[in-house]
Amino acid sequence: MQELAVRSEFDYTSETYKDAYSRINAIVIEGEQEAHENYTVMGEMLPEHQEQLARLAKMESRHKKGFQACGRNLSVTPDMEFAREYFSQLHGNFQKAKAEGKIPTCFLIQSLIIEAFAIAAYNIYIPVADPFARKITEGVVKDEYTHLNFGEVWLKEHFGEVKAELEEANQENLPIVWQMLNQVEADADVLGMEKAALVEDFMISYGEALANIGFTTGELMRMSAYGLAA
Repeated sequence: MQELAVRSEFDYTSETYKDAYSRINAIVIEGEQEAHENYTVMGEMLPEHQEQLARLAKMESRHKKGFQACGRNLSVTPDMEFAREYFSQLHGNFQKAKAEGKIPTCFLIQSLIIEAFAIAAYNIYIPVADPFARKITEGVVKDEYTHLNFGEVWLKEHFGEVKAELEEANQENLPIVWQMLNQVEADADVLGMEKAALVEDFMISYGEALANIGFTTGELMRMSAYGLAA
């Protein structure tokens, strides 16, 4: 009953809601497209894992179609130009790491940062989503945990040799997440998604992934500070 009470606060057909949704919906569509492309590229960089990474890429493509359907369901046209600009810094950093053959950095950007960011957004969105989008998002979030896990496993296996690169990549990329969260704070608020809750959920997912890879609590606190300082 409480869930229904929360949902009834939102008029999913209002122009204010649809305007904010046009940007948030575009972000999740673009995020899934980025993930599809990134996993495809990583499959080329890691031929021994190509089949598994191709499967993840295909899954992300399916998620993208699901979120496109969510927009159509509310008669909203996603602002894809805004979304491409929104991801441009992370996109650029991934492309740079790919060109330099920095596989650990590619994993950190896609399998840890982007996946943890997506998990946080979907977890906070589900309780306030319209019924159609809620069903789609619940299915997607289950898949995202398996994607996060793939990156964790690979990085854990190579932790000794990749640790320094991961610390450097974290320092460069984590502040971007804070800029991204600040940029959509107003739109997320219209959809009932609190920035504080998004930050907390992201840091929990991201921190757990780093801990699983092998970082100590002290190292995690220091690495997290790069985001907070942004």
